[in-house]
Amino acid sequence: MRVLLLVLLLAICAGAGFFDTKLGQKIKKTLGKIKALLHNIIKFSALNGTLLMAIREKFIRLRERIKAKLTLSPARKALLGEILKHITHVKKDRIQEKGDSIEEINENSDIGELLYQGDIVLTHQQAQEIVEDIEGDKEDRAKRQAFRNRNYPRTLWSNGVYYYFHRNATPDKIRVFKEKGCWSYIGRIGGQQDLSLGHGCGSVGTAAHEIGHAIGFYRTQSRHDRDNFITFNPQNVKPDWLDQFAKQTTETNENYGITYDYGSIMHYGANSATQNGRPTMVPHDPKYVETLGSPIISFYELLMTNTHYECTSEIRFHIDTLAYAKQLFNLIQRIAIQLLLRSVSRPDADLYTKQPLSINPSMTNLDEQDKYQGRIWTSVTIGSRGAPQLAFQAPQGSKIEIKIAGLSRGSAVDGCKYWGVEIKTHADQRLTGYRFCAPEHIGVRLVSNFHIVPMITYNRIYPTSVNIQYRIVGGNVGGLVPQPRTNNNCVDNQE
Repeated sequence: MRVLLLVLLLAICAGAGFFDTKLGQKIKKTLGKIKALLHNIIKFSALNGTLLMAIREKFIRLRERIKAKLTLSPARKALLGEILKHITHVKKDRIQEKGDSIEEINENSDIGELLYQGDIVLTHQQAQEIVEDIEGDKEDRAKRQAFRNRNYPRTLWSNGVYYYFHRNATPDKIRVFKEKGCWSYIGRIGGQQDLSLGHGCGSVGTAAHEIGHAIGFYRTQSRHDRDNFITFNPQNVKPDWLDQFAKQTTETNENYGITYDYGSIMHYGANSATQNGRPTMVPHDPKYVETLGSPIISFYELLMTNTHYECTSEIRFHIDTLAYAKQLFNLIQRIAIQLLLRSVSRPDADLYTKQPLSINPSMTNLDEQDKYQGRIWTSVTIGSRGAPQLAFQAPQGSKIEIKIAGLSRGSAVDGCKYWGVEIKTHADQRLTGYRFCAPEHIGVRLVSNFHIVPMITYNRIYPTSVNIQYRIVGGNVGGLVPQPRTNNNCVDNQE
């Protein structure tokens, strides 16, 4: 019916010469876009096109209100200007034809604008709760980040996540299949719910991201406290995507006291929905700009999952250790890998898995200097698992300065999805470290908080290289720095 009315309206306006006017041209463009979207929805078998369009219309009507909330105050503009002085512009590469992020893939599949935050299918109730949050006209609004609405804990997968490729599975289940784009529902909605890994979605990172939505997580950058960590720049956003950047409030956002992690797999990339190639959001720590849009599950996301699902106190105690985090991470990754291989059936599916952090205190190949240079080569074929790791270690009480002296070119995308080096210099080493994958960041210097600096390299594309220089600074400067042991042609072990 909507399509028929739209076609009739177009015919009447065209016959009256209305589209010859300037206003008419704008309306024609908008109507044409909506018509194209509706035409696309008709072709879907798994999505309720009418419901999706009705939900989208709700947010379009709120666009001006959202825009007003996103407008930067003079103080925020000044902060943004200061941060941008320290942001290095990186020329982004295009690796996959369909796009190198979920947002790009879905936009190129003509469904991105119809989905909440670019890849979430909302139920009518969920959409209404978000509208109430934006309008701010209801006091008993439900909390979500980890999705926790009025139906909690019924939205949890309390008996585990059942995914299936056969019809005789449990009644509450996730059907993983190949539809247009990469998308999922949010939380358990009851009965069968779909998760699409379409063309271009063939990586473990994408599968894990969509599973993140299915077990109850919205996008990280919608947290109510995001302004303490990132600054949104509405001037660089495509107008049709502006409402996708709405943030939540303290009334509706539950983060369980867990800190913001720039390396969250649920975070937009710095250039998501950009209309001019410039960042749409910038981290307050400018060295994190390439980390936004990560393809790797972070430690703090595992902790939030554990907390949201109310695991036992014993597990909560052990989640504070990297060893237990590895167990949870491997479990989620195994699910993602199985989903990917069985539903997408790609022989070259990316099976990259981040291994647990390993600091080897027995590195004793020392050279009595205060400055050293090392080179790490990674050559990891798609289909392999693991990440080469090493650690720079200095005497206790001293710190280490790291300098990026060389990075391969040709694979720079948001989140360093295809290859990169991650360097952990923070006081809290459970946070994702700084990631780099673009030659524009050659010359960046980092100073550690401790005498040990873990470093991880990973790759799922052609051979790449990173050149690192390091030295002791502060504390016991006269001490010795262990030379890290690396393999000049480090290839991950096949499993």
